[in-house]
Amino acid sequence: MKSDLVTRDGFEALKAEVNQLWRIERPQVTRAVHEAAKNGDRSENGDYIYGKRRLREIDRRVRYLSKRLEVAQVVDYSAQQEGRVFFGAWVEVDSDERGLACYRIVGSDEINPQQHLISVDSPMAKALLGKEVGDDVVVRSPAGEIGWTIVGIRYQGVP
Repeated sequence: MKSDLVTRDGFEALKAEVNQLWRIERPQVTRAVHEAAKNGDRSENGDYIYGKRRLREIDRRVRYLSKRLEVAQVVDYSAQQEGRVFFGAWVEVDSDERGLACYRIVGSDEINPQQHLISVDSPMAKALLGKEVGDDVVVRSPAGEIGWTIVGIRYQGVP
């Protein structure tokens, strides 16, 4: 089941995406479809066909995001979290096998491997939650078990 938790940053990013799609991209595509429709036979008009498909994609994404925003439970930083790994934390870990890595524990709508944002439901996040600097954790994944040591925890900024 997909978690409804989201960081404040993630919630704002979802709202910005809805705004971008609905107020900027959709009106532009609508104008392009309108112009393409003026060119006659729509069955062979690539601009018209692509535009209509893009409008459906935009509408589908806006509906999905709107529903997610309605149920989203924004988790804001609290000073009581300091020193332990909770939702929204940047966690720096070290492993003999994999070396140093840093991940932020986020909601399912925020996952982005390139930015080191991992789901709260991932094996890594589940192993880290509630732990402190110096704690060792074992992450069980399809690749096998990997031991990690927590070397840093922070709630502000990026790695």
